[in-house]
Amino acid sequence: MKGKFYLILAKNSGQMLLINRLLREKGIETDLVPAPPESGTVCAIAIKVEDVNVEKSKNIISENEIEIRGIYEDKKMKLQGLIDRKLGASVSKEFLDILKKIENGDELLEKEIVYLLSTENKKEIDGIYAAADRIRREAVGNVLEIRGAIEFSNYCSKKCKYCGINAQNKIKRYRMNEEEIMEVVEYLNKIGLRTVILQSGEDHHWGTERLVELVKRIKKATGMRITLSVGEKSFEEYESLKKAGANNFLLKIETTNKKLFEMIHPDGNFDLRLKCSKWLKELGYINGSGNIIGIPGQTIEDIARDIIYFKDMGINMIGIGPFIPAKGTAFENIPHGDIDLTLRTMAVTRIVCKKVYIPSTTALASLDKDAQVWALNAGANTIMLINTPVKYRTNYKIYDDKNMVDIDAAIYAAEKAGLKLPKYLNLTSNL
Repeated sequence: MKGKFYLILAKNSGQMLLINRLLREKGIETDLVPAPPESGTVCAIAIKVEDVNVEKSKNIISENEIEIRGIYEDKKMKLQGLIDRKLGASVSKEFLDILKKIENGDELLEKEIVYLLSTENKKEIDGIYAAADRIRREAVGNVLEIRGAIEFSNYCSKKCKYCGINAQNKIKRYRMNEEEIMEVVEYLNKIGLRTVILQSGEDHHWGTERLVELVKRIKKATGMRITLSVGEKSFEEYESLKKAGANNFLLKIETTNKKLFEMIHPDGNFDLRLKCSKWLKELGYINGSGNIIGIPGQTIEDIARDIIYFKDMGINMIGIGPFIPAKGTAFENIPHGDIDLTLRTMAVTRIVCKKVYIPSTTALASLDKDAQVWALNAGANTIMLINTPVKYRTNYKIYDDKNMVDIDAAIYAAEKAGLKLPKYLNLTSNL
């Protein structure tokens, strides 16, 4: 799609999918992308159409008596003041040219993304973080979003080489039952959180039918938004979970280098992973992906292509974390990923993708207490609390020495980074 575009924002995801289908049936090319900041909605999906199709789209929407939230021009995010006259002597011309493109809201080329990821010039690095922080404030605000995660099963049928809960690793396995999960969900609802994340290995015991019933129960009891992170499924399974009430889905690509993907996933299928992400997008999920920094064999060019993939796919939530080895895996003796490169990747992802959620990941917190603060200053805007019951949580060993991020850690990070706590957080509850 080329040219000038407009973004149609529906009242809800059901109407968004209906509008998108109606427009496509009439021959209008569309794309589903993160909603614009001026819509007042963060982490929502808009329908992107070319300017020549705006009036026709309006007529189709009107004829079908669908009420929408608005139609917004897909404007460039322009940022004046990134270039300080004093920078001239201390940075390269190439960096200044890239900064000018960022100021003007122009899309960066792969080679320019590689430059930002690889520069060792301190002034340039500081400039990258300043730009990312500014874009984060203007695109998604200055409030820390907080989510609550429940790791409800560490059984997994997959053999991923980097993951401590892979099917071949000898660890103590557990599955939470529905009542145990609901007890944690009710606690999260009590402290005001709006989103619960249900995460597990690819556990056949917790199949789609059982997950559908759980999603329905959570929705009925609390009305909370539900994020699922339960792996690859068929289109029909994703559809049934969406109809049951699931809002978001996190399925990380980990790397867009096909050979590297297949090396770390010996029983994985790169093309299927891409297809699953496309299905999630088509079904109207708030679509989550992400990558791992420091996978053996990974290059800066690989990371740059990951970022371009996130942008082109219209990914809404992007989780970026350092590789951390897990005992018993093929990679247990490989050093952890570089914190600085992870933070830089977050910053450049914010610069390129703009209107997205970027978590300050638990993996960062596991390497350094203040790494989550640094991530928030590098463009991240979300923290995921670990709310798995104590008797289980130490056995969810995706990697070793996992930091169990709690509400106090989130408050600490927000205060240190100068972000506000969300108004929905109920700190008067018995924590």
